Amino acid sequence: MTDLRIRAATPDDLDTVLGFWTTAAEGTSISDDRQGVERLVARDPEALLLAERAGELVGTVIAGFDGWRCHLYRLAVHPERRRQGIGSALLAAAEERFVRLGGRRGDAMVLTRNETAHHAWRAAGYGPEEQWRRWTKPLSGD
Repeated sequence: MTDLRIRAATPDDLDTVLGFWTTAAEGTSISDDRQGVERLVARDPEALLLAERAGELVGTVIAGFDGWRCHLYRLAVHPERRRQGIGSALLAAAEERFVRLGGRRGDAMVLTRNETAHHAWRAAGYGPEEQWRRWTKPLSGD
């Protein structure tokens, strides 16, 4: 894993990230567009973490901290690069960021149907809290 580089995304990376998510991420989000990711990087330049190997994007995670809670989104590893420790390295970098910012507990958005992700998150020490359910409301006509 010494050849794996983890760094924060820059505005120049965003088109590559969006294309990567169409291949590597499960599901889509209302914010999966250039404007949404630009707002994320502008508001918190260290939140979108990229994993690269030999200059190729192989993984992502969004490690968002709002001053109170630590939220993880878009943990995605290229399908041909899975089970090589990339997801674990991204989560370790995200957790280090959270601790540095004063965070105490991370939570992750994980699709119910994504059994592969369930195994990965459990292996990383995360578990579901069945008493909670996510409630959403679109704030625009999108």
